[in-house]
Amino acid sequence: MMNVKSLIIASMVVALCPFSLLHAQFNAGISIGEEGLRGFYLAIGNYYKVPERQIVIIKDRHIPPEEAPVMLFIAARARVTPSAVIDLRLAGKSWMDITIHYGLSPEIFYVPVTVAVSGPPYGKAYGYFKNRPKKEWKKIVLTDAEVINFVNLKFVSEHYGYAPEKVIRMKEKGSSFVAIHDEVKKAKAGKAHKVKEAKGKEKKGKGGKK
Repeated sequence: MMNVKSLIIASMVVALCPFSLLHAQFNAGISIGEEGLRGFYLAIGNYYKVPERQIVIIKDRHIPPEEAPVMLFIAARARVTPSAVIDLRLAGKSWMDITIHYGLSPEIFYVPVTVAVSGPPYGKAYGYFKNRPKKEWKKIVLTDAEVINFVNLKFVSEHYGYAPEKVIRMKEKGSSFVAIHDEVKKAKAGKAHKVKEAKGKEKKGKGGKK
């Protein structure tokens, strides 16, 4: 059994090591060994350009995976540390409370789409923006779920250059954003592989011509 001294040393290693060296500890810490969840955390870290150890802090403070992008998004917009946003959230503040606390407007969550969105879980939220002139968007009040859905939509679609309308359709089927992220990531990787393979064949074909 590990003694107290060993536990202290292990804790220091986790705090100081680069995140890329913490995959085993990370899996144990979230008690889920799924590659998809690890990939989700790594992707939000890359998208929001936060130090790798900040992602470990988010996990250690028990922020639900799908709320992590919201915390980083608001922190970036408010120009405060992620920890400051975490403190407010863990104190019981809603995401709208935190948004207003930092002098931000709910319009920051809006994601433009090219088609009408009517069904759950996005229809009602998009209706708020559609039924008000833009100058009144700051009066809109979104629920925690609506904020989470908008921010994750923005993250997945922008990070992978994926049409938000497609992400919305995936969410309408009831998939979690961790699962949606994993599916989009694999789809983009598969497409990139096919393009690379096609270019390789084209180059080889040209090389064989005399």
